Amino acid sequence: MQSFSLDDLAAIISARAQSTASSSYTKSLLEAGPARAAKKFGEEAVELVIAAVEGKRPEIVAEAADVLYHLLVLLASRGVALDEALAELERRTSQSGHEEKAARPGAKSAAR
Repeated sequence: MQSFSLDDLAAIISARAQSTASSSYTKSLLEAGPARAAKKFGEEAVELVIAAVEGKRPEIVAEAADVLYHLLVLLASRGVALDEALAELERRTSQSGHEEKAARPGAKSAAR
C-alpha cells in the first residue's frame, strides 16, 4: 500500500483549484475566499478538540483528516505553499522550543 502524504493532499487541492466550483468543494471554498476557508478550518479544529476530549478514536481520526485538509485549503487561499510551513517547522526544530520562542520577534525574556 502506498502511503498518502500531505504533499499528495496539497497536489490534489492545487488540481481541484483549477476545476469548477460546481464540481469541486475545494474550488468552492477557494472561491469563497480566505475568510470562509479560515472559518471552516476553525470549525474543524473545534470538532477535533471535542473529539479528543471525548476520547473517541474514530472521530479523532476523521476530524484530524478534516483539519489537515482545511488547513491546506486555508494556506492555498492565501497563496502559501505547504513547503513554506514545513520549512518554518524545520527551522524551529533546529533548536529547543524554549530557545525558539525566545528568539521570536517581540518575545519577552524568559529570565525574570
